[in-house]
Amino acid sequence: MTQVLVCGAAIVTLSMGIRHGFGLWLQPVTQAQDWTRETFGFALALQNLTWGLSGIFAGMAADRFGAFRVIVIGALFYAVGLCGMALATTPLTFMLTTGVLIGMAQAGTTYAVIYGVIGRNVPAEKRSWAMGVAAAAGSFGQFLMVPTEGFLITEFGWMEALMVLAAACLLMLPLALGLRESSFTASAPPVRQQSIAEALREALRYPSFQLLMAGYFVCGFQVVFIGVHMPSYLKDQGLSPQVASYALALIGLFNVFGTYAAGALGQKMPRRFILSFIYFARAVAISVFLLVPLSPASVYLFSAVMGVLWLSTVPPTNATIAQIFGVAHLSMLGGFVFFSHQLGSFMGVWLGGYLYDLTGSYDIVWYIAIALGVLAGLVNLPVREQPIERAPRPA
Repeated sequence: MTQVLVCGAAIVTLSMGIRHGFGLWLQPVTQAQDWTRETFGFALALQNLTWGLSGIFAGMAADRFGAFRVIVIGALFYAVGLCGMALATTPLTFMLTTGVLIGMAQAGTTYAVIYGVIGRNVPAEKRSWAMGVAAAAGSFGQFLMVPTEGFLITEFGWMEALMVLAAACLLMLPLALGLRESSFTASAPPVRQQSIAEALREALRYPSFQLLMAGYFVCGFQVVFIGVHMPSYLKDQGLSPQVASYALALIGLFNVFGTYAAGALGQKMPRRFILSFIYFARAVAISVFLLVPLSPASVYLFSAVMGVLWLSTVPPTNATIAQIFGVAHLSMLGGFVFFSHQLGSFMGVWLGGYLYDLTGSYDIVWYIAIALGVLAGLVNLPVREQPIERAPRPA
């Protein structure tokens, strides 16, 4: 169990840490290439959509063949995609590399695949806690990598910084060895009580699964809009780029505590209450941030609060899926829920760029994020967490 947690957490640290800093490239790339913010925003929106869609198939592959092969392919895609992001000279090539290739890479190196391994190798009484540890690692990656990425851009230039990150992605290859599962071989795959089609049909018809997907849509909208567009929002308001870098780092630091706490609490209290609280609290935090005078202090306080709430939805959501449906198809079902998250991410990052170009302000998107937070808080309250009752299968 320890090896699975250490290697899985390290992979998530690298993968999530790199992608959390993409907002730092918005202005350098658009200014150097003479592109609009909508162009950059759409590429990242496409990345999130590709990540979500590919995550379904990455989850299926991980459930069938094990996580090791999926992670290796994802790491190689990540390295190539970052090189392409640096070298792209047209919006189309930028979208194909930054959007499609990196999106596919993230599907194979983040939560859906890693949580499948954890679900299969950690006892049920520790599963939510273990998922909290993995999510906290992703948050630590943000705290560690975002300032590092800002330093690389400042010291070496934005193109060279992407090349350095591409090399760092190759560190996932040896880490993937720690997630090899002896039960997954081509000649003797694990025996399933349900086929993929049966498991998927069961989940999509189950109301609580639908409600979890709706909540995750809102999570994606909020965090990706803030992560990508807040650096530019702060610079538009006259604050220095360092404030944005520190703000994103604070989100990552405090999310370490938030995700771990959410995972630990998920072992002791109904997870639907944890999820509802997180979404309601986000709506309140954004509202207060917009109402108070903007200053570095208010930005750092907002970042700390949002950090506690940032990815803390991940452990209780995935642990609830495992509790309801079991772990046989956990990577695939987690991939479907995450696809909903990425649809929200697509809307958040694209609307941020589109409405900014249209109105010259991010205000409308902030208001949408508040309203969606209230909605998500409400839809998670009726989620049923008990294991689903299945009719006995004939012998």
